[in-house]
Amino acid sequence: MKNTKMRSMFAALIAGSIAMTAGGLAYADNKAPDPARFQQHIQKRVDRALTGTDVTDAQKAKVAEILKTAFTDMKPLFEKSMQNRKAMQDAMQAPTIDRAQIEKIRADQIQLQDARSKRFTQALTDAGDVLSAQQRQAFFKNWSNHEHRGRHQDRKPG
Repeated sequence: MKNTKMRSMFAALIAGSIAMTAGGLAYADNKAPDPARFQQHIQKRVDRALTGTDVTDAQKAKVAEILKTAFTDMKPLFEKSMQNRKAMQDAMQAPTIDRAQIEKIRADQIQLQDARSKRFTQALTDAGDVLSAQQRQAFFKNWSNHEHRGRHQDRKPG
């Protein structure tokens, strides 16, 4: 039983990090993201992740809303993180290395990552409260499988 709980928790954390990355990449486009399109994308991902389960439409809508809200809440954090990356690049390419400034940017980046992680973990646990144990397991398995196929399907070894 304990092993199963650990595996489920580990799968949830992996799925969460993958989902957080996916959300970040959606905001990484140089163009202003279309919020309606992004919301539709999350809805489609939730629908796919819960396909084949006994989830109700109400549960599916609630999970999608939780994730949509989380990604909306995390957008300013992601934007600040992108600014920090640019600042770090500029600082590292400056004629003189300012170690104090680089450390300040690094520490700020860690705080932003922690805030994003906390917010997304909150969303995952909130979504988990909406689903049964079996539905949660299917959701995270399907969400992770989709991400893995989408990011690595064209890669070849070597």
